[in-house]
Amino acid sequence: MAIAPVKGTKDIYKDEALYHRYVSSFLRSTVELYGFKEIETPVLEHTEVFTHGTGESSDVVRKEMYTFEDKGSRSVTMRPEFTAGIVRSIVSNKWYATEDLPLKMYYHGPAFRYERPQLGRYRQFHQFGVEEIGLDSARADAEIVIMAIHSLSVLGFKNVKLKINSIGDAESRNNYKKALVEYFSSRIDEMCPDCKERLELNPLRILDCKVPADQEIAKGAPSMKDYLSEASEKRFYETLSIINDFGIEYEVDDGLVRGLDYYSEMVFEIHILSEEGKDYGAVCGGGHYGGLVKLLGGPDLPGVGYAMGVERVVSLMQDNHLLDDVKETTDVYVMPIGQDMLDDAFTLTMNVRSLGYSAETPMANMKMGAMFKKAEKRGCKIALILGEEELNSGVVQMKNLETQVQKTVALDDLEDVLNEELNPSSGCGCGCSCDGDCDCEGGECECGGKCCCSEEKN
Repeated sequence: MAIAPVKGTKDIYKDEALYHRYVSSFLRSTVELYGFKEIETPVLEHTEVFTHGTGESSDVVRKEMYTFEDKGSRSVTMRPEFTAGIVRSIVSNKWYATEDLPLKMYYHGPAFRYERPQLGRYRQFHQFGVEEIGLDSARADAEIVIMAIHSLSVLGFKNVKLKINSIGDAESRNNYKKALVEYFSSRIDEMCPDCKERLELNPLRILDCKVPADQEIAKGAPSMKDYLSEASEKRFYETLSIINDFGIEYEVDDGLVRGLDYYSEMVFEIHILSEEGKDYGAVCGGGHYGGLVKLLGGPDLPGVGYAMGVERVVSLMQDNHLLDDVKETTDVYVMPIGQDMLDDAFTLTMNVRSLGYSAETPMANMKMGAMFKKAEKRGCKIALILGEEELNSGVVQMKNLETQVQKTVALDDLEDVLNEELNPSSGCGCGCSCDGDCDCEGGECECGGKCCCSEEKN
């Protein structure tokens, strides 16, 4: 019988794998501009890393974790999110004492949550995110928000919406929770079972409920801004001022609390809007947290970070036609003429690969037309045609599949010609007045233009 994948999981192959790699490569290169370094933590952690770190009142811990006993009767959990595991690694390795602070880390990998599968959301999914730990600064909070928006703009998103809020320090949240309990207690019988549990565990979570009727009730709830301590209010507006200085528009959303218990002070989400203004929902979220490092056995260090689901980003990029030109290509297809040339074509293919170019060749005899179709399907740029006559003469026929120009190339010159065809140079590379369409020598270009690297040439 055919065995289907586990519900909520999927196989990622070919174009989709290329899209994932494309997205992650741009996200990595962007956060590296800000000085972030990659970290990889285990998929499996002791369960208490998440029950203590993520928070027992969060939906993730209460309903969504894949938790089981291993063969040693130890409770382990497949990570539902990265932050708690990264903090555990910092404490376990004592990086807070041996590395310069703040620690600036980025991650990319699979996470697991038992939730209802839907478009762009799976039970096994991939997250990309960052953590900056060890610096308590509104400027660090603002930098994280700016970096998240920068990352999405690099991917091509033009219309993004920043929603931001402050849930304050411990004093602010305690006062606010009391106000929420007082407000919701008289209406809780009308609300969903989850909200009834949240009222006891953490009333802030009620504001994150997705049930429409409960959302209507929550609209009348007290506002967090009315319970912020003076210090939290000052910090929040300092963060907003920095973001505003960089021309980033934002909406202060009083109902934004995020779904994990470790957050404090500033929290945010970034929504993607269609060209028509339709809100596709949050693609990225995060915020400031305090006490998490201490809770997991380290010193009392603050942190700030964000995460985004790669599947969600890829789906939205496809909807916005941002991946239409992203295609897997092969540089060279080597075409043997006849059965007797298969071995020599294979050797030539290996030589091309040794030059750093991707190359393919058929493993069995094929007609020329079929080979050209394969080359086209693979997006090849160059065809190398090798027959017995070419081999005896020490040459190969090279056809540029984009321009359709074909020429004879000596095998001894193949590297230089491939470099020229696949990596065309721009004159001397100086960006001179002739735009690199001719060679520069002695400070002068063949076209009579002035070479801007003439001082070096002379």
